[in-house]
Amino acid sequence: MQICRVVGTVVSTNKVEKLSGMKLLLVRALDLDTFTEIGPLVVSIDTVGAGSGEVVMVVAGSSSRQTPITDGKPVDNSIVAIIDHIDVGGERIFDKAKPAEGD
Repeated sequence: MQICRVVGTVVSTNKVEKLSGMKLLLVRALDLDTFTEIGPLVVSIDTVGAGSGEVVMVVAGSSSRQTPITDGKPVDNSIVAIIDHIDVGGERIFDKAKPAEGD
């Protein structure tokens, strides 16, 4: 599992039938020490109703096909949770209810 931020969307009119109706989002991993985006953009199937800018939990590989929405579908990356807050060592490093400065 990885913590990522939703940074965009992907629209595909023509796709295999098993992907019809699925929302495709672009996510980028977050460095939890600095809370900055790192690494490549990845297309992820949204299984929880995530939106732009949200911090989410993402699974890849066979785990991405373990949700009711993705079971038996040709997916390799799925958003499985919208993060409310993250605590590390007794310190809250992220809180959805309290946007960071500059947001």
